[in-house]
Amino acid sequence: METRELLEGELDDLLTLYSQMHASDDPLPERREVEAVWRQIRDSRSFRYLGVFVDGRLVSSCTLSIIPNLSRGCRPYGVIENVVTHAAHRRKGYGTAVLKEALALARESRCYKVMLCTGRKSEEIGTFYESAGFDGRSKRAFLARP
Repeated sequence: METRELLEGELDDLLTLYSQMHASDDPLPERREVEAVWRQIRDSRSFRYLGVFVDGRLVSSCTLSIIPNLSRGCRPYGVIENVVTHAAHRRKGYGTAVLKEALALARESRCYKVMLCTGRKSEEIGTFYESAGFDGRSKRAFLARP
């Protein structure tokens, strides 16, 4: 198992893994637009796409956004999104590994907190996130969709 940031040429591997995230999702725009977004992400140190690789294959991933902040001594905060592990590789510790890597990067970046929201309501998913270091009871989240 190798845990690291995704490389520029691993876009297709990531998109394939993302197909495991939702039963249905909005269709992607034309390839050149997808590649432009990927370049924008890769050019910024505020966005970190992390992955766990087994035998050279991407099996788990998450995104860490590091957001500048004027409170808390100007320390940034982190937001983790798009946590996904390939269905054939779940319950093997890969999701926990990628989240722990994201938390380590957030610590290195001096984040005073890291937030994560999930739409999944099962007790099992709560236990998973808590085992990775998150507290599901300390804050309350709200979501607005345009």
